[in-house]
Amino acid sequence: MKILAFDSSGMVASVALTEDDILLGEYTTNHKKTHSQTLLPMLDELMKMLSMDVKDVDVLALANGPGSFTGLRIGAATVKGLSLALDKPVVTVPTLLGLAYNMWGSDHVICPLMDARRNQVYTGIYRYTDEEGITTVLDQTPLDIADIIDRVNKIGEPVVYLGDGTVPYAEQIKEKTKVGYTFAPAHMNRQSAGTVAVAAYELYKQGHVSNGDDFAPDYLRKSQAERESGR
Repeated sequence: MKILAFDSSGMVASVALTEDDILLGEYTTNHKKTHSQTLLPMLDELMKMLSMDVKDVDVLALANGPGSFTGLRIGAATVKGLSLALDKPVVTVPTLLGLAYNMWGSDHVICPLMDARRNQVYTGIYRYTDEEGITTVLDQTPLDIADIIDRVNKIGEPVVYLGDGTVPYAEQIKEKTKVGYTFAPAHMNRQSAGTVAVAAYELYKQGHVSNGDDFAPDYLRKSQAERESGR
């Protein structure tokens, strides 16, 4: 089964194609260009490099939030358009779960962090086991950075932190984490459409399938404009 996956939930823009458990190709950038400028050209270039047509894919997958409101909308619009035009099913993957899949095989507690500003992060807690793969300990949620570190400490096991939230809150993480910890290396610490595709494959087998009409981004909280207007 060929899965075409997208992640535009943060600064990273990423497109990948997998076939069963093989990554055929991935195009990822971490740059200030808007995803509306990059996502479709990246898809076009990836298909050309693989000598394939987008019609050949079986399933579309998307990191569906939380994250940048603009980025999530661009990703959702892209996948919705492709799903409706090609009549392909969609698997939406929670962004933090997709990040956690970067750490497949880790014997540490997995704690992805996405910067949500104002001392907050979008975060969750996950584990890997040989029997179950990646499982959720704490589902994705917005929290103060101190709160998620406290929850990690209460688990009492070594942890690996990853995601763009590790940059602005690095000093707090170092000061407040009381268990053994490490930061994921550069090639594993940001969003990746390849890991979204792998997570989507597992979710697809569990029946978590949508179409272009019946999914929307999962923002987890209101936008700043909505909060300020009281909507």
